[in-house]
Amino acid sequence: MILFKHEMKMNLKSLLIWTLCVGGLCMGCILLYTSLEDSLQDIADAYSDMGAMSAALGMDKMSLATLTGFYATEVGMMHGLGGAMFAAVVGTGMLSKEEAGHTTDFLYVFPVGRTSILVQKYLALVCNVLLFNFICAVLYVLGFLLLGEEIQANEMACFHLAQVLMQLEVGTICFLISAFTKKSFLGAGLGVPILLFAADMMCRIIPAIENLKYITPFYYANAADIFTSGEVEVCMAGIGIIVTAAAFMVSWLKFTRKDFAA
Repeated sequence: MILFKHEMKMNLKSLLIWTLCVGGLCMGCILLYTSLEDSLQDIADAYSDMGAMSAALGMDKMSLATLTGFYATEVGMMHGLGGAMFAAVVGTGMLSKEEAGHTTDFLYVFPVGRTSILVQKYLALVCNVLLFNFICAVLYVLGFLLLGEEIQANEMACFHLAQVLMQLEVGTICFLISAFTKKSFLGAGLGVPILLFAADMMCRIIPAIENLKYITPFYYANAADIFTSGEVEVCMAGIGIIVTAAAFMVSWLKFTRKDFAA
């Protein structure tokens, strides 16, 4: 597992920066809630009259006037998009960086099979996503505790489990992209979560394209839906697992048969 440890070390700085930025920003928003509490009721009333836009933001289900509603509609959205972008950054460069950095000749002279290399790199991606979500969840719980607010433990756990699955799906799709490229296309990788996030927003606003919900993992990882129902949609999450597994298998098929550039 030497390569796994190496990948974890190489991505440590990125993990810390993204975790502190996303987790710190979201925790800061939680702590700011008390200073905004008086004005949030008026804002919640205004948003409730915005029709389809209210539904897209989850404000037809939960009110900004409560900390739980504020967390589900605002903080959850920021965490989801930030976490997906982090997973995309890690996944996009995981395989392609060897060719981009001209280190393939060095790496592949060792008695380690391509499958082992692929698995160790993917495990590094998984661990980065898990650590990111664990640290962020601890920060958010700490924010609730500092404000003396009650934590809906079941809903919080379901939300962050869905976030892990969603981010792994996005990260694995970008991992697949890296298996097909010889350079680190970071822009394309970041475009994946942004497009999927936009698809989630659009399918909630426009009934004619509602079926986009089966494509975007942001749909089943939506905080407002989870905090309202107390559970994750099993069917939608199952589709996410299938997409993740399929993306990994295609990555493996491509990577094990790929002609590497020197």
